[in-house]
Amino acid sequence: MLVDAALSPADNTTVTQPSRAPAGRFSRRLTTLILRGGSLAVFAAVLIFFSVSAPYFLSLGNVGNVLAQSAIAGVLAVGLTVVIIAGGGNVVTGGIDLSLAANMGFSAAVYAALSQAGHGDAVAVAGALASGIAIGTVNALAITLAGIIPLLATLGVMNIVAGLELVLTQNTVIPATGDLLTVLSGIGPFDVPALAYVLIGFAAVVALVVQATPLGLRLYAVGEFPEAARASGLSIRPFIVGSFVFSGLCGGIAGILSVSYLSGSSTGAGEFLLPVIVIALLGTVFSRRLVPTITGTLLSALFVGFLVNGFQLLNLSSTLVSGIQGVLILIVVSATTLLRKQETRT
Repeated sequence: MLVDAALSPADNTTVTQPSRAPAGRFSRRLTTLILRGGSLAVFAAVLIFFSVSAPYFLSLGNVGNVLAQSAIAGVLAVGLTVVIIAGGGNVVTGGIDLSLAANMGFSAAVYAALSQAGHGDAVAVAGALASGIAIGTVNALAITLAGIIPLLATLGVMNIVAGLELVLTQNTVIPATGDLLTVLSGIGPFDVPALAYVLIGFAAVVALVVQATPLGLRLYAVGEFPEAARASGLSIRPFIVGSFVFSGLCGGIAGILSVSYLSGSSTGAGEFLLPVIVIALLGTVFSRRLVPTITGTLLSALFVGFLVNGFQLLNLSSTLVSGIQGVLILIVVSATTLLRKQETRT
């Protein structure tokens, strides 16, 4: 057993004291078990409550609707999760992208404007994706070259992009139509909306890359152990840049999905920011080691989606959902902070 050496004041002899490391590790494992088990229990309780209270809550059609309604926020949350993995989970100095919702709104406006101007689907898609990637690149440069912490850098970019969207749309909805939008807004196999398949497919591809390839392993190493990653020869900056560029790409993809869902641009994209942050942060408690994972984010998106859907079926105020989301953020951030303090002590 590990021991800590100490000097006895009485006889100047060396005595040993039991190390606190095993107790600290046990405390962390217990906290992790409580958080993960508790989150899964709450998820199950929500499903049971709404399935009893609301008819057809767990029907295939309603589950498909929940997936479709969660697609936009889910894609954005996947991008935010990659940023958190690469930058670390500290909400102040670690990885965060507050510009994602504004990115989605601006990309949707670009897509709708190009479509209304008579351009085809290919041009509109390219414009939306290029807009998202450009925003992500600006975030990356502000963080890696200017040295601004992600929280402040992405907050500034968020306001700039929101202003650009207002200039482009004149604070009005730009309608859009097209073959691609018709497909995305339609129904797929088993009468499940196409957007549901988009969310599952996109999350599956990203999860495969992040959680099952050497690239993903290096991404986790850069975020969790940056000094060790540098010592092993990994360059930190390319991973940070790549994570924000990918997050920007997710904003562009979400913008296209938003146009298909709303048949045009949206003036209320900022409302997506809180749900996206909730989904990404809550996803950590659905993972085995309380670290950000794409599969955990997908499960978290379903949890938030079912919660919102259940409130809608019961005709309850949507403001209650915002309150619950705020509480979830406080719980997750407090829990992860507690775990870091325990790791520091051990």
